[in-house]
Amino acid sequence: MLSVMVGTMASIMSSTIINVAIPGLSQHFVLGQERVQWVSSGFMVAMTVAMLTTPWLLARFGYRKTYLGTMVLLMAGGIAGGLADNFSLVLAARVAEGLAAGAVQPIPAIIMMRAFEPSEQGKAGGLFGMGVVLAPAIGPSIGGVLVDLFGWRSIFFMVVPFCLTAIWLALKFVPSSAPGGEAAERGAALDWRGALLGAGGTLCLLNGLVELHGDSMLQATALLVAAAGALVTFIWWQKRMLSSGREPLMNLQLFGHRTFAMGSIVSFIYGTALFGSTYLLPVYMLLGLKLSASHVGTILLPAGLVLAFTIPGVARMTNRVPTYVLVTTGLVLLAASFALMPTVGLSASLGLLVAWAVLGRIGLGFILPSLNLGALRSLDKDLVPFGASAISFLRMLGGAAGVSLCGIVLEWRLAVHGDSLANPDTSPARLAAFNESFFFLAALCCLAIVAAWQLRPQRPAAGQ
Repeated sequence: MLSVMVGTMASIMSSTIINVAIPGLSQHFVLGQERVQWVSSGFMVAMTVAMLTTPWLLARFGYRKTYLGTMVLLMAGGIAGGLADNFSLVLAARVAEGLAAGAVQPIPAIIMMRAFEPSEQGKAGGLFGMGVVLAPAIGPSIGGVLVDLFGWRSIFFMVVPFCLTAIWLALKFVPSSAPGGEAAERGAALDWRGALLGAGGTLCLLNGLVELHGDSMLQATALLVAAAGALVTFIWWQKRMLSSGREPLMNLQLFGHRTFAMGSIVSFIYGTALFGSTYLLPVYMLLGLKLSASHVGTILLPAGLVLAFTIPGVARMTNRVPTYVLVTTGLVLLAASFALMPTVGLSASLGLLVAWAVLGRIGLGFILPSLNLGALRSLDKDLVPFGASAISFLRMLGGAAGVSLCGIVLEWRLAVHGDSLANPDTSPARLAAFNESFFFLAALCCLAIVAAWQLRPQRPAAGQ
């Protein structure tokens, strides 16, 4: 678990830390914000789709070769991006990093379910969760210092020591077998058509949501219709693969398990709310409350530390407290933190803002270690790799959509109140628009609560 935690931390850090380098990239290559933003978007699309390939990679190459391959690819992407003098090469390096990050992220959950007894899974999840949460918490802070001292290229090189450590640990501790202790097979072929449909659909969805920010409603509609078409075709193709005895990219038998199906819905909505809030909260503090960047970091730091220490405690409860109780509790706390944000105004104490941010992170601490374990425990062992990759894919897809959705809702409410973020001065109208956007996130959490309540065990029918 420690071995794969190091590599997963590197992959998560590479996904979050790049944001502090975007201004430097834009200036170095003389690019507009929309084009340079593709270093984040390209990474996100590659990571989301690569998550679906993890079961095939593990079955064909085993744990060790798959993990080593992702670390080598992540390190190569970091070195190539750091040395690049052409923006196309930077973008290609980010896509390579995204592919590695996506393929590696479901592996810890698979190991947790296959290598640990149920009574030990909570402890393993708590240890892993605490380490992984610290990566995005400290990554941007370290990245900001590196950019100030050494420039944007240093951000790419930051993953290299993590990858080298992960490779050394993998050679010593990660088994070469496939899930279940079986020998890795080399006969199965990857479902390339499914992968292309998934990539195309994800790309159309994200671009369609971005276009909704602009004036081209026709282009946005066309992209969203194409995304819906790709989804329908993807489901049809996966059913055809399964019925013909071939191995699909996403095993749709997973969704025949009620607990997993409900957990997937919660995971998607939760990803939307989580990633949406990570965009909305800093913008609210910077442009709504007119706080400095240093104030924003100071306010969010206690919340990140509370989250890191909440996860191990909750993880130890997963064997005693039902999953639906833990997840529902977390969603209620998260919804409350969003709903209470309007109590913070220009004249309110910053301590109130810290309190609501901490409350939300405590909610996340209840959700993170319990949702995956609860959803995967209902599966047969041979479906666990598919389940881990599918639920990670849905969470990231929801997260990618959540950032755009929050931006759309905020722009809509600003327009209704007759304000714009381009206006240098804050106003009651702007605060009202932000408050209504927080209510939107709270409503999403309430929707997830409905699905989370369905995670409770079914009662046997009368006479059984």
